[in-house]
Amino acid sequence: MNFSDIFKSSFLENISSVSLIDMAAALILSFGIGLFIFFVYKKTFSGVMYSSGFGVSLIAMTMITTIVILAVTSNVVLSLGMVGALSIVRFRAAVKEPLDIAFMFWAVGAGIVLASGMIPLAVIGSVFVGIILIVFVNKKTNSTPYIVVIRCNDHTAEEQAREHLVKYTERCTVKSKSVQKNEIELNMEIRLKNDNTDFINSLTEINGIYSAVMVSYNGDYMN
Repeated sequence: MNFSDIFKSSFLENISSVSLIDMAAALILSFGIGLFIFFVYKKTFSGVMYSSGFGVSLIAMTMITTIVILAVTSNVVLSLGMVGALSIVRFRAAVKEPLDIAFMFWAVGAGIVLASGMIPLAVIGSVFVGIILIVFVNKKTNSTPYIVVIRCNDHTAEEQAREHLVKYTERCTVKSKSVQKNEIELNMEIRLKNDNTDFINSLTEINGIYSAVMVSYNGDYMN
């Protein structure tokens, strides 16, 4: 192999398979769509702990997918090798929220569609999906549920605590009951009539009740 054979190699010939203008346009558009996905994720997040790293990874995922699909579409042989290489990749990160899966698939799908040249579909489709998520995720149809944990010493105190909660709340349901010697622990789901929580203070004034704790729960409920 001489010096001229190096410049005739197929590796260097593939450099011009994707023009610099196409690469720049695809990366800029993928960054814009990824940034939009990130803002929608941040706007619609309703979990316990927000992870900024996952939001940034959505931008990177969109751009990386665009780069991979650009390489695959420019070379048929490379596409077969890429499938084999990606098939051995394993991800072990746990997805905490079901909605996070939708955002990951959205980022990958937008990168694929964009790199395939269907720019209007990638842009308009992403805007439409973002609007749908903002409307439905942020829509609150029910009042916020709370869990009240009550510790008391006998059945009489238990009945008084339950009557007290029924009087001052819109809805009161027993979720669990734990009984030990001289102690009963109740976990009750309640829905507040208003923002006033003073009735929890008066629970401890009932004879036989040791403590009362109210915590908010961000779970999904159906009527």
